[in-house]
Amino acid sequence: MTTRYDNSGAGDWALETRAIHVGHAPDEQTSARSLPIYNTTAYVFDSAEHAANRFNLSDAGPIYSRLTNPTVDAVEQRLANLEGGVAGVLFASGQAAETAAILTLARAGDHIVTSPRLYGGTETLFKVTLPRLGITATFVENPDDPESWQAAVQDNTVGFFAETIANPQADVLDVPVVAEVAHRNNVPLIVDNTVATPALLRPLELGADIVVSSTTKYLTGNGSALGGILVDGGKFDWTQTREGRGDVHPNFTEADEAYHGLKFADLGAPAFALRARAGILRDTGAAPAPFNAWILAQGLDTLALRIERHNSNAQKVAEYLEGRAGVAKVNYAGLASSPWHATKEKLGLAGAGGVLSFDLEGAGTAEAWAFVDALKLHSNVANIGDVRSLVVHPATTTHSQSDEHGLTRAGISQATIRLAVGIENVDDIIADLEGAFAAVGK
Repeated sequence: MTTRYDNSGAGDWALETRAIHVGHAPDEQTSARSLPIYNTTAYVFDSAEHAANRFNLSDAGPIYSRLTNPTVDAVEQRLANLEGGVAGVLFASGQAAETAAILTLARAGDHIVTSPRLYGGTETLFKVTLPRLGITATFVENPDDPESWQAAVQDNTVGFFAETIANPQADVLDVPVVAEVAHRNNVPLIVDNTVATPALLRPLELGADIVVSSTTKYLTGNGSALGGILVDGGKFDWTQTREGRGDVHPNFTEADEAYHGLKFADLGAPAFALRARAGILRDTGAAPAPFNAWILAQGLDTLALRIERHNSNAQKVAEYLEGRAGVAKVNYAGLASSPWHATKEKLGLAGAGGVLSFDLEGAGTAEAWAFVDALKLHSNVANIGDVRSLVVHPATTTHSQSDEHGLTRAGISQATIRLAVGIENVDDIIADLEGAFAAVGK
């Protein structure tokens, strides 16, 4: 059977088209146009030898849905394509993808340099959980200053980590500058691209090496399914050495006893993704459900349209808040007054994302809570990237595990309110905010 829906031309397609088509074409058996849900745990091998080849990695076909699944594979291919990488690995959540990226790279005794402007759960990962496993991290003093990144490097540093657009400060990372410092030290730059998505920013094209995202957010877009993606850029040289250390990345250059001496660096461009799948996903088990992958695929169909609307609405909301009495400051790089507006323009971004935060003037926790509680259209949830407008008080929710120093370096005070601006009519969004200001007497 031949089909008109052939992905061989995907390299010439625009992102909007690739977000719909890459990774799946109607199969010969059913000609189903929509991506099927392969809700199966395991796959039949043709022979004992065929099974052995699947397990020794010489045959890349499916074994067990903890490792690979046809529905999941289609989505992995699509997301890797959108980010401009060579391979993707889907996980059960964004936090699982992020943790897997670090564990793929680092082992006990290694060190990560990270931006301090992070989602609260990520800060806790670096500050508490990874040190329990023997992996330490240093939060740079000023992520906007390349020398601050360089100053945090240690002899045992194996990678840099940052968010492209941070949550909730909404600053924009100067990816090429930070990537240059990382590469000067023979280590990769891993970035969390959750807020931006590849529809707005493709960090692999700017020098980053690995991208992780919570697909729960804008990539799915409807608040219905957890997921996370890791995309390998395929360009980093894992065989680099450093004086006094030798191999900087032994996880890739040393023989892996789990695979009878295989060296992942010998596997070529997708070495990082292959190790993330065969060495971390396989053993830790944070696999995505095929149904969740299918829901994600539905979201990708409208990704470009939604991101355009999220950005447009967020820009208007930020401008409204900046001109509103009772607002002490607004964090949004789309505003000319933002310290990160120049970086946004330098990187050529068409928008600054759908997340912003602002501080109520003269407010403490009680007044900020009163503002949140007075909103009617906005949902008070610990999520972003939904089509619905969302609100949260970061200091007592998403970043509640941070100490005062951690809150300050993430740009959060007790007066800070985070908005994830939805795709409703922007006049309705602003009217709801105006009602909350009136309710708290501002």
